[in-house]
Amino acid sequence: MMRKVNYVLLGAVMGAATFGVAQKIDILGRPASAAISDTYRSLNLFGDVFEKVRTDYVEKPVDQKLVESAINGMLTSLDPHSSYMDAKSFRDMQVQTRGEFGGLGIEVTQEDGVVKVVTPIDDTPASRAGILAADLITAIDGETVQGMTLNQAVDKMRGAVNTPVTLTILRGKEKKKLDVKLTRAVIQIKSVRSRKEGDDIGYIRITQFNEQTYDGLKAAMQKFQQEIPADKFKGYILDLRNNPGGLLDQSVAVSNAFLERGEIVSTRGRNADETQRYNARPIDISKGKPVVVLINGGSASASEIVSGALQDHKRATLIGTRSFGKGSVQTIIPLGQNNGALRLTTARYYTPSGRSIQAKGIEPDILVLQDVPDELKGKDDLKGEASLKGHLQNGDKNTEEHGSQAYVPPDPAKDKQLIAADELLRGIKNAQQLAQKAPAPAETKTDGAAPDAKTPEVKAPDAKAPEAAPGGDKKN
Repeated sequence: MMRKVNYVLLGAVMGAATFGVAQKIDILGRPASAAISDTYRSLNLFGDVFEKVRTDYVEKPVDQKLVESAINGMLTSLDPHSSYMDAKSFRDMQVQTRGEFGGLGIEVTQEDGVVKVVTPIDDTPASRAGILAADLITAIDGETVQGMTLNQAVDKMRGAVNTPVTLTILRGKEKKKLDVKLTRAVIQIKSVRSRKEGDDIGYIRITQFNEQTYDGLKAAMQKFQQEIPADKFKGYILDLRNNPGGLLDQSVAVSNAFLERGEIVSTRGRNADETQRYNARPIDISKGKPVVVLINGGSASASEIVSGALQDHKRATLIGTRSFGKGSVQTIIPLGQNNGALRLTTARYYTPSGRSIQAKGIEPDILVLQDVPDELKGKDDLKGEASLKGHLQNGDKNTEEHGSQAYVPPDPAKDKQLIAADELLRGIKNAQQLAQKAPAPAETKTDGAAPDAKTPEVKAPDAKAPEAAPGGDKKN
């Protein structure tokens, strides 16, 4: 029997289902054997339809595409997050969750049919070879990029570590043509960015939860502790806005960086014996300093685990707008022999107090809305999990929440949520002074964006299409 290796988006490996030999009765009161017989008759029907399409469709179809489409149709009928990944999509997902790959280290976008360098990443083959921002890549190993998608061009620049690749670039107003030979190296996807706010607050932005996230967070926190005297250090701002989630074990580790004890999250599957609880270990590396977590309508999944755990333990104050409300766990089940993998919803997760976030989200302790530019009004909200067709229900549908602001100004000086966090940590204002009145439901406008979709209004570093991320903007 093929061995299963499960990758879990939101982290832990769920146990494979087992089937006993004892007779069971289905919900209609028939013996299980009769129900199984009905299932096989349905599979025979699928075979008949498949054969008819193969033989009688107006154009000859590709058998593999028919099978993959049928599988994907079955999975997407379950909920919005279950799906089939072909072999390439599975490889891309693995790159995303690993957080590293063989490549050149440049963030790129597409412009007028060519690939434009946004910026080379420090200490990578691209930066060492002298690749500059605004360079235009016209060919990769002699093959023109005209007609390629950005994903195709990114795939060609990636490859095995220590293998060569030649980029043909045009530079400057004169469009000077250069051939630059580079050697691929291990590139890490930087999911954690940090800086000091003034000289007394540590700001940490997490863009996704991959295998590098906790290490990046720990390094940033330790750097702040070295640079800011303990008696002057006001605390941390953890920015999870527009973070679509990622690995469960990383969200647990990030939460544990601020906690010494207690439950962080539990996951509950179809059967009671599948329940798993994740508890904090006494490794709080924040040394008890105050914490403010920034969330908004684009904060989903693993982001909600962290914010929910810190809120329930009263370890952090949450500022911003209600989170997305994705409270389900997806297990990635490889199918072997280059057949891709299933992304299957296998459990719901619950905060330490027993809250299910599914289709509800996390409410911030302090609601702070951003000032949205006129050209983006009506496009600044995400509808949320509750608005996705076929989403898992969370009890009474009337308690589900729809829509929340997801705009983050690119200029920190205009970021009202960040400013509120600074003022709270420094004691300039208290929670009551910072809180805003929630808008009436009728005033809420949405654009239907999914939690993992990039929106043009997010901060510039997250709006780029990096060669250092699969497809530039795909996240799980």
